Amino acid sequence: MQPLSLYELNNLVRGTLEATCCQSYWITAELSEVRLASNGHCYVEFVEKNPRSNALVAKARGNIWRSTYSLIALNFERETGQRLAPGLKVLVEVQVSFHELYGYALNVTDIDPTYTIGDLAQRRKEILAQLDADGVLTLNKELQLPRPLSRIAVISSSTAAGYGDFRNQLENTPFLFTTKLFPATMQGDKVEESIIAALDAIALELESWDAVVIIRGGGAVSDLNGFDTYLLAANVAQFPLPVLTGIGHERDDTVIDMVAHTRLKTPTAVAAFLIERQRDEADHLYDLESRLTLSTERRLDVELARFEQQARRFQNAATQYVGKEREYLLRLATRIEVKAREYLQQQQFQLNQIPLRLQKSTEQTLAKEQLRLSYLEKSIALAGPERILKLGFSITLHQGKAVTQADQLQPGDHIITQFSQGEIESIVE
Repeated sequence: MQPLSLYELNNLVRGTLEATCCQSYWITAELSEVRLASNGHCYVEFVEKNPRSNALVAKARGNIWRSTYSLIALNFERETGQRLAPGLKVLVEVQVSFHELYGYALNVTDIDPTYTIGDLAQRRKEILAQLDADGVLTLNKELQLPRPLSRIAVISSSTAAGYGDFRNQLENTPFLFTTKLFPATMQGDKVEESIIAALDAIALELESWDAVVIIRGGGAVSDLNGFDTYLLAANVAQFPLPVLTGIGHERDDTVIDMVAHTRLKTPTAVAAFLIERQRDEADHLYDLESRLTLSTERRLDVELARFEQQARRFQNAATQYVGKEREYLLRLATRIEVKAREYLQQQQFQLNQIPLRLQKSTEQTLAKEQLRLSYLEKSIALAGPERILKLGFSITLHQGKAVTQADQLQPGDHIITQFSQGEIESIVE
């Protein structure tokens, strides 16, 4: 048997496929790769996954030629609000082709946008259902917006025009806002990862902020896929601060729009919302100020009237009190005068009695003393030596001193003995 060359074999396969697959087919598949070449052709890769294990069960290369791509892409983006991008499920009309050099491929001739719209809606519905089952779907919406709402943590790209518009609008307002940018990627495959990282950074300084703003502004609508993920939506729904979104699209809501506290269309709409909140706060404060001023004036009028009434009452009471006290003092002065006069009369009477009492007391004292002296004279007379001698006693003297004991004398002492009548001298033997 004569062997075939590779080209011959591939040519045989090509002829067989063209003979058996001569018509076009509508197929469903997921785009795993979309690449637009410089020549205007678009090259894609279709895959099909096992719904249970998510493992690949089929794969094919696809071509959308330049003449077809411009029409298909424009219609698809207008209907779905998205560009053809990896991860989308599509319903496409294809023709089977085989090239000896490039191999098997599917040439796309048409696409049904309604299938993709339904798939995107179904995917969002499934994410929302899972968030609801987890009990976190409305957590962020249930938070109260702080008053005033002035400290804003911003998640956006630092180079995004929407972020610049947001800042300019806040800066050109009479109200004071404090903002800080937490940079994140707002398109492509890194949206979920970078926004979650920014939320984590804000959570580290939670007390410094009143709310979180996620703004995108501008850019391709097809880049919204990154905002339709369960993990990002779960982080936004459970974030402890109110989250405001202004992702810059009006046609559809992303999943994080649905779980955020407040969904606004654009970054400037978010800024306008914040300014309006501040204006409402200012109006409320002005209203409170007016009410407080009016209430204070009314209270002052009431208190002034009450004060004047109290002053009149105090004045009358003071006048009455002074009159009563004056009468009391007059009565007291009269009583003091009478009492003083009576006291002086009593003292005058007592002074008048003093000479008589003094004279009588002196006479009594002199009489007592005179009587006492007479008693003393009698006592002295009774105890005198003359009377003692007359009673038969004598006194012995030795050297002028009375001798009261015998041992006071020595033989040869000269003594004198006195009697009532006379005396004798003796010598002790």
